[in-house]
Amino acid sequence: MSAEEVLGTAAVARRSVDAAESERASRAWWDADAADYLAEHGGDIGDLDFVWCPEGLREADARLLGDVRGRSVLEVGCGSAPCSRWLATQGARPVALDLSGAMLAHAAALGERTGVRVPLVQAGAERLPFGDGTFDVACSAFGGVPFVAEPDRVMREVARVLRPGGRWVFAVNHPMRWMFSDDPGPDGLVVQQSYFDRTPYVEVDDAGAATYVEHHRTLGDRVRDVVAAGMVLLDLVEPEWPEGRETVWGQWSPLRGALFPGTAIFVCERP
Repeated sequence: MSAEEVLGTAAVARRSVDAAESERASRAWWDADAADYLAEHGGDIGDLDFVWCPEGLREADARLLGDVRGRSVLEVGCGSAPCSRWLATQGARPVALDLSGAMLAHAAALGERTGVRVPLVQAGAERLPFGDGTFDVACSAFGGVPFVAEPDRVMREVARVLRPGGRWVFAVNHPMRWMFSDDPGPDGLVVQQSYFDRTPYVEVDDAGAATYVEHHRTLGDRVRDVVAAGMVLLDLVEPEWPEGRETVWGQWSPLRGALFPGTAIFVCERP
């Protein structure tokens, strides 16, 4: 059964969603969808690789985190944790955090299969269960940030657990994608709604309870959240679609990728 069938998804709504409902929906969704997601995209993300986005940008090439050897790294929204396992092979000391127990179960199984085991922690990104100044680096490749109601709180929490000079790099859907439907074909080239409409996208069951939630922030919102948390924005990376790449990954496709960005990667530092 699909996640929609398991959760009883019946309709799409546009309404406000608070942090508690959003977290419940995300936990239930990723628990229900973990196996299907990995069956569809496991080959794209790999078992021991750090892929930032559907454009195929790899940390091995981009080095957005800097030299991670000997450094403690927190991955926020790790899913099945291929990024953390790759970091471990580079000499880092990663900790992989995710809201979904089902995703973490897959992460544990892949750790056994690959022989690269990393510490796994189940928790939400808005309340990190770590002490102040615990990590040298934090990262998130389409992890918790797009799915939380209070991304400003995530930024503050990450800043809190980073040591001075620590780097925080996170990838999200490029905010301009909010204007378009999630269609990789020609219909996904037509503006459907305002870029400035921050009302969450919500899928609901027959009782109106959220089964899936995705939140929107403009580029300016993202920058303000970073700055308000006391961090410095070092770079904003908008990966271009590579020539010859024919992969279709959800809403990402060569057609759309040739015309406008699909991913925004924020490279930040705690002073």
